[in-house]
This record gives sequence, structure tokens and C-alpha cells, in this order.
Amino acid sequence: MLDFTYNVPTKVAFGHDAEARVGELLAEQGATKVLVHFGGGSVVRSGLLDRVLGYLDEAGIGHVELGGVQPNPRISKVYEGIELAQKEGVDFLLAVGGGSVIDSTKAIAYGLAEPEHDVWELYEHVRTAKACFPLGSVLTISAAGSETSNSSVITNDETLEKRAYDDDLARPRIAIMNPELTMTLPDYQTACGCTDIMMHTMERYFTSVAPTMELTDGIAEALLRVVRDCALILREEPDNYEARADVMWAGSLAHNGLTGCGTDGGDWSAHMLEHEVGGMFDVAHGAGLAAIWPHWARYVMADCMDRFVKFAVNVWDVDPEGKTDEEIALEGVAAVEEFYHSIGMPTNFAELGIEPTDEQLEKLAHDCAIACGGTQGSAKVLGEPEMLDVYKMAAGRA
Repeated sequence: MLDFTYNVPTKVAFGHDAEARVGELLAEQGATKVLVHFGGGSVVRSGLLDRVLGYLDEAGIGHVELGGVQPNPRISKVYEGIELAQKEGVDFLLAVGGGSVIDSTKAIAYGLAEPEHDVWELYEHVRTAKACFPLGSVLTISAAGSETSNSSVITNDETLEKRAYDDDLARPRIAIMNPELTMTLPDYQTACGCTDIMMHTMERYFTSVAPTMELTDGIAEALLRVVRDCALILREEPDNYEARADVMWAGSLAHNGLTGCGTDGGDWSAHMLEHEVGGMFDVAHGAGLAAIWPHWARYVMADCMDRFVKFAVNVWDVDPEGKTDEEIALEGVAAVEEFYHSIGMPTNFAELGIEPTDEQLEKLAHDCAIACGGTQGSAKVLGEPEMLDVYKMAAGRA
């Protein structure tokens, strides 16, 4: 097992009516005035926003609200949040929503802590954050794991660049997680979330470095099996609390670093490839990942065969008897595709609903290589030509 540092400082309040504790938990953090950040109308229609504001009022904590966060959150909304929070003198940020809202909140928190700098510079990776305002979340969507992770992803409205920035400074102080809040999600959004959760684990799992890490592998494999099974349950029973609870907790564990302890960090090529697709076409993140991953997997498999074999056997129950390693690995990838289809996820660009031109594919590869600093990958290192190959496979042009 490789050396590692595991840092998860977030206090989690999990379970029925957990949001009722928001005033108590923010008071513990010393919050006196809070920017409550949220997305569209769902938190308003459900009454969740009013309940959260009421709990803050009961605790004597002032607040100001900013809605309008979109999927693939925009830097323009971040700038708006920074300006509002500065004007109102807030000292704590609270995201009420899913990963997009939390990511937008993290970016605002960076911007507030260093107002002399443009926060987009962090996402361009031209500087490193030195400070970050405290933040927390009331989670409504199980997917990104941003409620306990150090990650955030923001899209530039003008350039359509979608960029990630990871820093422990932005790990939320609190995460309030009530699985019941996810029961009103559309089936497609639930499926996208389950896909994203599994991908956060799968990308840590596939590594060319093969240390002895049976515990980390075992945790990752169990998480993948549980989310797979729960996704199928939720397809038929969207109000199943136990399945919702398992998926919600898995979302945090999949992206707080746990399933990468002792590895080289894994291979994040599929995520980076999807970021460019999401930036250009504004597709749902989980669906974009599903459309790309099988093609990435087949492209890199020969360079990481032992991991693909283990994945196929231990997660997807592929019978290895009498089969070559390649046959086992390919059956595992096919099983992932079958699962994606069973929950309504795409496995290529056509099923995703996009038809990039050859010029667009070339731009996607070029921009992805720039975003990655030239190359990306552990299972197999990809440069711009290899990235283009994967995009072409996903587009059915390989």
C-alpha cells in the first residue's frame, strides 16, 4: 500500500429530518449571518428552503438568499454570490441542493476569502488558494459527493470551459443528509447520480500501480455493488428509504478520498473527457460519464488488464472459468453497459443526444489536453491524440 494522507473534517448529520438541526449546527460553527445558496424551484416548491430559513431564524442566525444555480454551475453566478455576500457581511455559506449548488458555494467561498484575486484563476490553475470561507450543505441530490470532498467544478459562461479545482481548504464544515429529500427527484436524475457515484469509485480503482491494497479494493468493490443494486431498486421503488440512504452515504464515501487510500489516486481521464463535453453541450454530468466510460475502458484495458479482470469478477460477477483475461475484462465492460441501459443511461454520444462534428471532437480533445496539462491517466496515459481516439469511439467514428 502506498503512503497517503486522509483528511475528512466534515461533521455529518445523517437521517430522518436531519435538516431540522441546521440552526444548531451552524451555531456551533459560530455563524451569525449566512448566505443560503440554492438552485432552481425544487427546494422552493418542496418547502425545504422555507424550513431551513425558519430553523436559522429560530437559532437567531441572520441570512440572505441567492438562487439560480444551474447544472454545470456558472462562474457568473459565483461572481454574483461573492458580490452579494460581501455587501451583506456574511460569515458562513450554506448550500441547499446538490453537487452543482455545493460547487458554486465553494467557489464563492474561495472568492470571499481572497477578494483581491479573480476566483476563476483557481480553476485555470494559475494560482493556489490560500484561504476559504467556511461552508456547509443541506444535501438534496446523491451524486457528486461534494458535501464532504475537496473538489468543485465550475463552467465559464463565456469560454464554455468546465474546470475543476481541488483543495482541502474547501471541505465543508458540516453536511446535513436526509435521504427523504431525494425522493422527489426525477428517475433520470437519480440514475445520473448513481452513475456519478460509481464513477468516482471506478476512476480511483483503475490504476497501473498495483500495490497490496485489499482493504481499499474491498471497500470500493462493496460500494460499487451496493450502488448498482440500489439503483435498480430505486428504478422500481423511488421512495425506498433504505436504498436512498445507502446511495446518499455512498455518494460521500465515493468522493471523500476513502476509496483511493493507498493507491496512486487512480485514473480520472473519463471525468476530464466528460468535463469538456459538459462544457460544450451542457449535458448531465452522470449521463456524459456513462457515454464515455465504456469507450475509455476498451481503449486502455490492455495496459491495466489485471484491474479490469478483478473488477469484472468481484463487482459484476463474471465467471472467469475457461476464459482469457481479455474475455473476462470485456464481459465486465459489457456488464457495465447493460447496467447503464437498465437505468436509462446512455453508452455513447448518440444515446446522449449529441452529434459532435469532427471539428468539435478535435476541439474537445485539444481543450481536454490543455485542461490536463498535456496528459492524463494512470491505467493508460492519454495525450491529445489518444483523447481524440476515445471521443471518436464514443461518437461511433473509430
